Amino acid sequence: MIRRFGTAMALYTTFLAAVSAAAGETPYRHANEPIGTVREVYDGRLYPDIQVNTFRNIDRLFPTRTVPRGDSVLPLPTDEQALKDFRYSDNGKTYDLYDVLSMNRVSGLLVVKDGTIRFEKYLLGNDEKTRWMSMSVVKSITATLVGAAIQDGYIDSIDDAIVRYLPELKGSAYDGVSVRQLLQMTSGVRWNETYTDPRSDRRAMLDAQIAQQPGAILDLMASLPRAAEPGTRWNYSTGETQVVGALVAAATGKHVAAYLSEKIWSRIGMEADANWWLASPGGLEIGGSGLSATLRDYARFGMFLLNDGVIDGERILPDGWVTQASTPKKVGGEKIDYGYMLWPLHGRSYAAIGIFGQFVFVDPDQQLVVAMWSAQAKPVDRQGVDEYVFLKALSDYFAD
Repeated sequence: MIRRFGTAMALYTTFLAAVSAAAGETPYRHANEPIGTVREVYDGRLYPDIQVNTFRNIDRLFPTRTVPRGDSVLPLPTDEQALKDFRYSDNGKTYDLYDVLSMNRVSGLLVVKDGTIRFEKYLLGNDEKTRWMSMSVVKSITATLVGAAIQDGYIDSIDDAIVRYLPELKGSAYDGVSVRQLLQMTSGVRWNETYTDPRSDRRAMLDAQIAQQPGAILDLMASLPRAAEPGTRWNYSTGETQVVGALVAAATGKHVAAYLSEKIWSRIGMEADANWWLASPGGLEIGGSGLSATLRDYARFGMFLLNDGVIDGERILPDGWVTQASTPKKVGGEKIDYGYMLWPLHGRSYAAIGIFGQFVFVDPDQQLVVAMWSAQAKPVDRQGVDEYVFLKALSDYFAD
């Protein structure tokens, strides 16, 4: 079924490219590349060339909704002399940028310091107009929209019960879970995130997404049992982010992609539209994966967080939201290095992180943003060098 669906999507993409060309728009140059299937992506069973093609054409795997950009572009001036002498040591070995880019199959790296591009490199056939998959980087974007909805008054409090906005979850394991607990992934709802296990909850969610039946993923989430009391146990769950997306849509009365465009994408100076997977044609966005955007626009989202969620003097996120979203939490008496779907790293730095090596890294102390794409062989544990050590080395480099 997925092969037939993929073929239909490829034909539809070719049709759209023809329409764009007829309208005088520049067609997406990767649009006709051969790609794999979404199951092959999560199985880690794509040869390198097809994997790269697939990662920059994920809008051909499922129906999408556009996240429109605005009329102006935030300029990113370039200092081409920077980072030429960058190197660092880890476990007795010395690495430079050539090592990181090649060993981790990096397909795009953008380093922005004080609003200036200090390094920008595209590999594996990509360029500045290529769109690349976010994977779980988009979890951080979905969670950020909850902050915007609170600032706008659509959600009264982060401690509200989620069933206040999603009454269809009453009587499920999510009954009694707060917005805060949902964002921290401490709902207590049972979930197995193993990407490559066909029996896991994550793969059950993927199967529901492939089925493209309205409400199927939320029905899956509502069927899950409780494993712990809300707020007492942390458990990473992509399904949890689908509930977050449903919360944003229900509270605002808007498509999640439209709200992202309204609050951030059309206002911060993105240079290209993004697109976002849907759970069914015309339905809810996939809150935990499936956004596709350019490297510079991922970096601009990082710059939005670096600026504390303020655009042109207007506060989009509540005061202190970014700090709370990016700092460790105490759960069941234990420190957890997870905020509101952002990962705290060294010092005050933090990152949005996606499998296969996708990062939006922010270091407020160095006024540093790094956007990185990769095409690692498997969903997890296939990086050549430790990305966290590399990102800390970049922070240290600019601190000197």
